Amino acid sequence: MIDRLAAVEDEYLTVEAELSDPAILTDAALLRIKTTRYKELTPIVTLIRALRSVHEDADAARELLTFASADERDALRQDLAASEAEVERIEAEIRLLLLPRDPNDGKAVIVEIRGAEGGEEANLFARDLFEMYSGYATQQGWSIDVLSTDVSDLGGFNQITLMVKGDSSWSHLKYEGGTHRVQRVPVTESQGRIHTSSATVLILAEAEEVEIDIDEKDLQIDVYRASGPGGQGVNTTDSAVRITHKPTGIAVAMQDERSQLQNRARAMTVLRARLLQAAQDEADAKASVERKSQVGTGGRGEKIRTYNYKENRLTDHRIGFTIYRLQEVLAGNLTDVVEALAADERTRQLANGDD
Repeated sequence: MIDRLAAVEDEYLTVEAELSDPAILTDAALLRIKTTRYKELTPIVTLIRALRSVHEDADAARELLTFASADERDALRQDLAASEAEVERIEAEIRLLLLPRDPNDGKAVIVEIRGAEGGEEANLFARDLFEMYSGYATQQGWSIDVLSTDVSDLGGFNQITLMVKGDSSWSHLKYEGGTHRVQRVPVTESQGRIHTSSATVLILAEAEEVEIDIDEKDLQIDVYRASGPGGQGVNTTDSAVRITHKPTGIAVAMQDERSQLQNRARAMTVLRARLLQAAQDEADAKASVERKSQVGTGGRGEKIRTYNYKENRLTDHRIGFTIYRLQEVLAGNLTDVVEALAADERTRQLANGDD
């Protein structure tokens, strides 16, 4: 631990010095990397220095105890106990900060929501999930850009793809991938019976062009006339675009924009994210298992979470977490759910001894 903390502080001092190097200041990409690393290291180094100070206080108290009178010893023992407790607290914080950083932290998030089992009710639930994430994004100060939509007959979503941008968007939304199950009386139900339906959520990290090198020769680009409702000109020109990455078979279609170029740019954004995810999965067997389990077949039995309207209950089955404030959550108050999932992840990392 001591060697690890010394190495962290040495790196911090090195990066701090590099941030005043003219060669780095004139290189925008390198400056961004160094600045990001400096921000990551700063809270850890602040705690390391606080830990050193508390250790010094504890050592001083121990030394004074050797020469203290009987009247002074009680006070010194209290000071020593307080210092030792503070050491434990700071060390616990440092361990959390030293846990492996998710390589996607700081990236924008692409969220794909689809109605799954349950017909039109599943599509209406997909809209509810979209509104939940939109409300949560607003609370967090993130921005949302809807990339594509496929509206169902009753105003739900067969599918909707959006991009969420914010410094912490990935670290908060990464837990949302999977099958979400809803139990409620559908608007289409005349007998008042509770139905169970589901929607799937897929979470992808946006990939920068430098991360994924795509050869244009590997792309099959098809253009066609957009279908469904749209503004003037949307359905009268070949503005819709489908891009297929031939080596992997991954295909992305966009048609919401009037311009073919705009639809192509959006399709490429989603394609890069999918290819980055595939590359990460291939490199990491564990990630591959998690990726395959995110959505599955969309069946209700594969659910990661249940939204029960009658009981005003949300249950996340992965960690056994339940709260009875469903309407608040659907309005965007996801913080308690996300914090519970993040705490579980940290606990497992610490238990596994992740370095």
